[in-house]
Amino acid sequence: MATKVYIVYYSMYGHVEKLAEEIRKGAASVEGVEAKLWQVPETLPEEALLKMSAPPKSGSPIITPNDLTVADGFVFGFPTRFGMMAAQFKAFLDATGGLWRTQALAGKPAGIFYSTGSQGGGQETTALTAITQLVHHGMLFVPIGYTFGAGMFEMEKVKGGSPYGAGTFAGDGSRQPTQLELEQAFHQGKYLATITKKLKVSTA
Repeated sequence: MATKVYIVYYSMYGHVEKLAEEIRKGAASVEGVEAKLWQVPETLPEEALLKMSAPPKSGSPIITPNDLTVADGFVFGFPTRFGMMAAQFKAFLDATGGLWRTQALAGKPAGIFYSTGSQGGGQETTALTAITQLVHHGMLFVPIGYTFGAGMFEMEKVKGGSPYGAGTFAGDGSRQPTQLELEQAFHQGKYLATITKKLKVSTA
């Protein structure tokens, strides 16, 4: 059976979604892995999104808590709000209490990726504070460490991401993920999928 990796994300302006697409490609590049994109439900009313100039949502399906039980591994992505995950993603996780009670996700590997508005906007704290969600579910946090190689040490250009996971800077919204940031996202997907596949095989 194929190893299933779900890339679950929330994206208001598209920055996180672009990273998610590259993570999916990276995960799918591993033989025997099926990678799928999912969005968490939006919690803001349509009129609020229009006032915030948020573009229409993409065609990625909306995930429910029970959908998580099918996957072997995850990569969770979200923009930051004051150094923590956006409320939309937190609301989704808050709805997973039934899975928590049965520890249905325990032992499953999970990575994290993110977007912040500035270099001091929470590239590490957003990931760090999100780990608590994984811990209570018994999931295994899989950081990328420095496995991305030289790209982790880029000093000449602004680059998002950290040993916690791939990332980007949105700035005022006009900045888009750079090629290096997209490559790091691809790497994270491939890395997480490789580990997920190994764990599935070893426990089969």
